[in-house]
Amino acid sequence: MSNSSRPLIGISTSSKSGLIPLAFHRLAIWRAGGRSVRLGPGRPLDADALDGVIIGGGSDLGPTLYGGEVAIEEGIDPERDDFELALLEQFKDGKRPVLGICRGAQILNVFFGGDLHNEISVAYPGTRARRTPLPVKRIEIDEGSRLREMLGVSWCQVNSIHHQSVDRIGEGLRVSAHDRRGMVQGIESTGDQLFFGVQWHPEFLVFNRPQQRLYKALIRAAAGKK
Repeated sequence: MSNSSRPLIGISTSSKSGLIPLAFHRLAIWRAGGRSVRLGPGRPLDADALDGVIIGGGSDLGPTLYGGEVAIEEGIDPERDDFELALLEQFKDGKRPVLGICRGAQILNVFFGGDLHNEISVAYPGTRARRTPLPVKRIEIDEGSRLREMLGVSWCQVNSIHHQSVDRIGEGLRVSAHDRRGMVQGIESTGDQLFFGVQWHPEFLVFNRPQQRLYKALIRAAAGKK
């Protein structure tokens, strides 16, 4: 496959700490038959040139975006929030695939009018943020969901590197996966639009076949829109 025939996927990551996940995303995208370009504030790119987008993990969303309580400003990246919301605006017709990962799933939900739990240990008593790239958490993937079709499994072990999570689901979205406490682990569009979000980091599960199928599904969808 020539480089020019591969679908071009934009990857939005943190400008300060996104190099490692960026490298893993790029590897997974290339293995799945795509090519990639980094996105972010200060990296202007014509969105029409992209065949799909991944919005990756990183800093917390600013609580003012979803009516949450402002506890501390540390770790919040307003420039990135604004950039990714503007990026989603250019993809809101849903004709090209958008995959939100961890923070990316959260901002996708907020873009469509949903909100978040500021702290999962409060929303789900007894839960603690494990913050590990290892697959330590079992999740159930909802029957009939497109995520289940993509991954090809009804459950899987995933990693957990977050302390916020989806609360009220955004308009036009539905839950596609959850953990044993009921915490949302996956969201997707209810119609034909190509919006997907997962709370874990599939880029770090490079030898896990179901997780790599997620990238292949993204590339297939992007190739169909070229």
